[in-house]
Amino acid sequence: MVADIATSYIRPFDTLSISDIGLVGGKNASLGEMIRSLKSKKIPVPSGFAITSAAYWDFLEHNELKELIQAQLTSYEKGEKSLRTIGRTIRRLIQSAEIPPDVRTAIRKAYRELCEDHGAKRSDVAVRSSATAEDLPEASFAGQQESYLNICGPKALLESCRLCYASLFTDRAIIYRIHQGFDHISVALSIGVQKMVRSDRGSAGVMFTIDTESGFPNVVVLNGSWGLGENVVKGLVTPDEFRVFKPLLDEKSCRPIIEKRMGSKKQKLVEGVFYVAKSDSV
Repeated sequence: MVADIATSYIRPFDTLSISDIGLVGGKNASLGEMIRSLKSKKIPVPSGFAITSAAYWDFLEHNELKELIQAQLTSYEKGEKSLRTIGRTIRRLIQSAEIPPDVRTAIRKAYRELCEDHGAKRSDVAVRSSATAEDLPEASFAGQQESYLNICGPKALLESCRLCYASLFTDRAIIYRIHQGFDHISVALSIGVQKMVRSDRGSAGVMFTIDTESGFPNVVVLNGSWGLGENVVKGLVTPDEFRVFKPLLDEKSCRPIIEKRMGSKKQKLVEGVFYVAKSDSV
């Protein structure tokens, strides 16, 4: 019985595929696809696990939050309270709620096994929100919820999970669901727990597999900056940018970079702390 409970709450990334969006959200399902597809090609993707939407639903039920959340949303729809007020109230309700014992046990066990796999008693991880409404053809909810980096230890992990659940009701997330016609209570949140890559010692960023301006499919666009990639994702720095021509990637005699631009990269994020860059060099 305990094994069944753990399985319903925890899914290792390498057991997931894009068909699991309803269980683990778009982000986690895509990570599963990446790990399964790229492992045979020896392309490393940081390991981890997903805390499923079942854990989120049991969290709400355990704390009897559904009715309380709906009451706040209804008061906003009637014009009785402001978005800022009801959003703050809902987030406080979630942040002060208890994670059910079975869910807590399953998360602790999965985290302990992740640490053991990396030969550490306490491993630093990224805790990433993955809503079940993400990456749908009719709407993309990416960026609406929060993620937390450099989380170390089971206590910090559990607190970050609460914060991820609460971020499902940020003001911008509530408004986005209203505009897209989604029922707030029908959208669940999964959480991805992934081993941190020490990009704070180097650089990180974002890759787009098509040209973001023209939609041309044969170009890869890379944006990168010193330190953790959050600065790039949140638009806090002007990153370096490279455009790479895909058909030439296998041609050793060719240089596939067709354009590059150096960004100012004025800040560097290291373990959650900003540092002002001393040099603009690439």
